[in-house]
Amino acid sequence: MTVAIACVVNIFGDLLLVAVFHMGTAGAALATVAAQAVSVLISFLVIRKKTLPFSFSRKCIRFSKRIIGTELRLGVPVALQEFLVGISFLVIQMIVNTFGVEASAGVGVAEKVCSFLMLVPSAYTQSMSAFVAQNMGAGNPMRAKKALACGIGTSLIAGIIMGYLAFFHGDILASIFSADDLVIADAHSYLKAYAIDCLLTPFLFCFTGYYNGREKTLFVMIQGIVGAFCVRIPIVYVVSRIAGATLFEIGLGTPASSLVQITLCLIMFVWMEKKEKGR
Repeated sequence: MTVAIACVVNIFGDLLLVAVFHMGTAGAALATVAAQAVSVLISFLVIRKKTLPFSFSRKCIRFSKRIIGTELRLGVPVALQEFLVGISFLVIQMIVNTFGVEASAGVGVAEKVCSFLMLVPSAYTQSMSAFVAQNMGAGNPMRAKKALACGIGTSLIAGIIMGYLAFFHGDILASIFSADDLVIADAHSYLKAYAIDCLLTPFLFCFTGYYNGREKTLFVMIQGIVGAFCVRIPIVYVVSRIAGATLFEIGLGTPASSLVQITLCLIMFVWMEKKEKGR
């Protein structure tokens, strides 16, 4: 419920601050921060009013070096990857800003649309991680592998639909956030590249969740950094130096990165299979 409310606040905040008050990226950032603040506040109020089925107090809190160490070992690589990947997209935005105001705004609008397009594969990442971890803990790795296959298959259906919308109707999606024809056209051009990525992320995100559930978070971090800093940013930079480059060509750095990351995930999967069979 809190997530849904935060999304609504974020969307209406974007429409109000960007479309009505013309605050641009600052308005979009403010809307995001406000949505997160509302989410935290509502969560706090719900927790305060909700009666728990068990007693809980400060005395129940205990610190275990072993548990904390395991959490840090598994969690730090994931957090670092998210941070660095976020930085990589900021670098891409900086490069796109050199194309002009309309192009910069178009990419900003496209990124908002992409957050919607990627909802399904992102959800699969989280659920896959939890499901795989539970089955590995229960000593049933075969079911975890079946979950990976089923997850890829079902999320790919959503990916095809989202890809179709982004490629053929990206202008309609972009018009939700902007009324400027040039901005909409630039956003649609960028979204056409993301349409390709919509067909790749079901594989990548499910693999990411699978490896997180298998406690291979260090590998997840490495493949994420490789995709961001060795593929996505270099491609965007090189293409941006080509005269007459379009935002579609700029955006191709994202599916190219996903393709490399999927390849690394497949290599890791084959290596793990051989290692398990050799035992």
